[in-house]
Amino acid sequence: MFDPKVEDLLNKQIVAEAYSANLYLSMSAWFRDKNLDGYANWFYVQYKEEMDHSLIIYNYVLNAGGQVKLGAIDAPPTEFGGVRDILKQSLEHEQLVTSLIYAINDAALGVKDYKTVQFLDWFIQEQVEEEDNASTNIGRFDLFGEDPKGLYSLDEEMNGRSYTQTPQVAHYENEGA
Repeated sequence: MFDPKVEDLLNKQIVAEAYSANLYLSMSAWFRDKNLDGYANWFYVQYKEEMDHSLIIYNYVLNAGGQVKLGAIDAPPTEFGGVRDILKQSLEHEQLVTSLIYAINDAALGVKDYKTVQFLDWFIQEQVEEEDNASTNIGRFDLFGEDPKGLYSLDEEMNGRSYTQTPQVAHYENEGA
């Protein structure tokens, strides 16, 4: 059983993670349209990871005795001002997601919901990684991306990222079985 505020915030986070997925899928499509297939791949993998995050929270709420109440997912933008604009928006978005995770953690601490606090530890660590990746992407683009050969090399490197399902998806799915 959840405190109503914590349950509401968790449900909103399911939707926020699904929005994140759609945002990154839209960014991937933009890159694909510009023939930057490596960046398109990187953001496509990011899309899949964000869907994992949404499923992890969904399964946690159900397994912990809560009720999932899904809301509408806003449409992401489809037009962007260029590669750096997308990279900057990605970092800003991850910072927003971090603040949302912290708000859930604060609410859970306030009502001594330690199971949710423990559950959120993984997300807090994940956000450190997400923000670091986004910052690194901007920094590398600022160093090399304005040069066509540099952009080509960065795009090739981004193509090396592959998707591996987040282990927590299987963990929380199996917990309810």
